[in-house]
Amino acid sequence: MSETAIDIHAIRERYRAERDRRLRPDATRQYVGTTGSFGYYATDPYTARTERGAVADEVDVLVIGAGFGGLLTGAALRDAGFSSIRLMDEAGDVGGTWYWNRYPGVRCDIESYVYMPLLEETGYMPSERYATGEEIRQHAVRIAEKYDLYRDTLFQTRATSLTWDDSACDWRVQTDRGDDFRARTVVVSSGTLTQPKLPGIPGMASFQGHTFHTSRWDHSYTGGAADGRLTGLADKRVAVVGTGATGLQVIPEIAAHAKELIVFQRTPSTVDIRDNRPTDPAWAAGLRPGWQRERMDNFLAVLAGEPVEHSLVTDGWTATTSLQRHILSGATALTEPGVDAAQQDELDDARTMNRIRARVDAVVEDPATAEALKPWYRYMCKRPGFSDHYLQAFNRANVSLVDTADTHGITAVTADSVVVGDAAYPIDCLIFATGFETGVSGVMSGTLPVTGRGGASLLDAWRDGPRTLHGFSTHRFPRLFHLGAVQNANSVNFVHILQEQARHIAAILRRAREVGAALIEPSEEAQEAWTREVRETAHDTTAFQSECTPGYYNGEGTRSITGFTYSPGPVAFHRLLADWRKGDMSDVLAAPAQDPRADDLVVTAG
Repeated sequence: MSETAIDIHAIRERYRAERDRRLRPDATRQYVGTTGSFGYYATDPYTARTERGAVADEVDVLVIGAGFGGLLTGAALRDAGFSSIRLMDEAGDVGGTWYWNRYPGVRCDIESYVYMPLLEETGYMPSERYATGEEIRQHAVRIAEKYDLYRDTLFQTRATSLTWDDSACDWRVQTDRGDDFRARTVVVSSGTLTQPKLPGIPGMASFQGHTFHTSRWDHSYTGGAADGRLTGLADKRVAVVGTGATGLQVIPEIAAHAKELIVFQRTPSTVDIRDNRPTDPAWAAGLRPGWQRERMDNFLAVLAGEPVEHSLVTDGWTATTSLQRHILSGATALTEPGVDAAQQDELDDARTMNRIRARVDAVVEDPATAEALKPWYRYMCKRPGFSDHYLQAFNRANVSLVDTADTHGITAVTADSVVVGDAAYPIDCLIFATGFETGVSGVMSGTLPVTGRGGASLLDAWRDGPRTLHGFSTHRFPRLFHLGAVQNANSVNFVHILQEQARHIAAILRRAREVGAALIEPSEEAQEAWTREVRETAHDTTAFQSECTPGYYNGEGTRSITGFTYSPGPVAFHRLLADWRKGDMSDVLAAPAQDPRADDLVVTAG
């Protein structure tokens, strides 16, 4: 479609109509947790629970969370000279999201050469441009082994309380396994991609067929492994609920093996070209030392709108950087005098979405199915999707699509069917590809109570919103750090953000050890100054997100993410941190302590 053919007013009206079809008065309350009668959806199918005695010792560093955030924190602390490090995680091994996500077809949607951290340090090269989930999980294991992070681990364990002991100057850590031990410093991650999210569909508990969530894939039922070969589905009628990033990957795999597949869709994803390919051995052999850091920094800068000589990565992310600014932090592009920046941005957005919708028409053979698969919203209303197999799956005779927008989702589940409006669809297996609970860490939900100096509650301290210094620490909560995007940086390659956060925390703890600081805690003045800086530099996304189709970015149409992260972007934020570390860190380090253990540390991360 040419630029002159773009009718922005008509597109806006279509976007609003499609948004309104999907808005629900219960908003985020339409989802239910995987507890109580739905607890089996969160049960670990990969590692048998091992009974053990309660732990009652003391460690220098406790890392709660063994995903990439925790692993990178552990690695950075090892590099900084800390020896007593314990990882704790609810899962049965390291990997975080990649421990849980083992569904067929799972891959990263960021180029693996920048997504998978510490490649040079571990001597590993990914086999493909977009690595499989199993390859990524094995890389997490490789990092843990390289940095000796399996020592003193507590897997299948959840922290239930963190309580600061003013007299001992350490944290008392209690868990759901009866553990009661001490840790000198705690870093709590806000990473939340572990707990399955379920739609609260009436009648779910009455279903008599087989059901599970994609993050707890049941290979004993489907057969095969993450690479496919789902022979157990050959005689099964399978329903998949969810067409986000997970759905784009898993649906083609199920389609190739199931007798019948019915996909239930509320909102279609954007589906752009993936263009995966094996790693070129000649390219890999020609890389010089320091190549990964250079490539990661370049990718981060391009996506943040920072000036670069040239982009080392060319993909769907680098092709749409200006459109991403509505959700992702970064520099705002300058426009020519007399040019309406908002209007130009909207036109660029419309061109991109028209191209993506045209791809649906070009690939999907049935016109009605193609129309239902077209995304009618601005580009960053939902996380962009990429696949060279998803749209093609709907050309198979055994695959059908049921659009649930007009019924605001699935109406009900019965003993043997999924019901949408007045139509019932008999099935044998019901699979939820509905993602994870996002943005709700144990600290922010209250499931992990944190009590600081003088009995202060962190949940109460953050009642009106998080208050931190640089997103890491809060006044009255000594030696407590957070990993995550809150008042910090963000990017689509969040592993890079986590790596920078881990290095920053390690630098603070190393300095505290060097000067013998008893407490590591921001002053109230420094904390309030940073909270004010985040607020005053925030890009207001309210208008953009209010026009978006409901999803987790906008709280199902109820909120915006304005002021959640540092709006000038990750590159600017990392420069700010680097400059801050050149100082004396006096706004977080207390006077030297008499406590002989003042150089011991504990970290909790996700």
